[in-house]
Amino acid sequence: MSKHPRRRRAQQTPNLTEAMMRIEKARSDGDVDLSLEKLGLTELPESVGQLTQLCKLNVSRNQLTRVPEFIGQLTQLRELKLSSNQLTALPESISQISRLRTLYLTNNLFRGLPEPVTRLTRLERLYLSGNRLTALPKSISRMTRLQVLFLGNNKLTELPESIGRLTQLQESVPRPQ
Repeated sequence: MSKHPRRRRAQQTPNLTEAMMRIEKARSDGDVDLSLEKLGLTELPESVGQLTQLCKLNVSRNQLTRVPEFIGQLTQLRELKLSSNQLTALPESISQISRLRTLYLTNNLFRGLPEPVTRLTRLERLYLSGNRLTALPKSISRMTRLQVLFLGNNKLTELPESIGRLTQLQESVPRPQ
């Protein structure tokens, strides 16, 4: 039984090493785009929080169960990809990323739209397909710049009436009635 944890650690180490190398390269080069996709990460390394110049961050297809509070320090982000993880909530600090335009949350374990997301009033594209959403909050109406809203493959039985206030909405699945 003691061999199994060693084998598991050995499998994660190259991916964590790869992640740290990419983070260090982004830091030293001043990169504005960072992909940590498909590295099997169970948590986001703290050093990502120091990359305040980032405009795009992709941490999709990992095994994240939470997003750390330091995500709010990445105030230059315009696109954040958190798809295909095991997320059930987002930190309050995500609402501090006021420049965020596109947020991918597909294929996670959300049962409801995290309230901090509704405070991202400049968000234009929100992808929530493939979760366990049963309802959307009325506060979604705050997101007046939303143009794209994907909600397919959830457990929604109805949409709030307030979704009608999203007058910029051009593409949505399912379509509001």
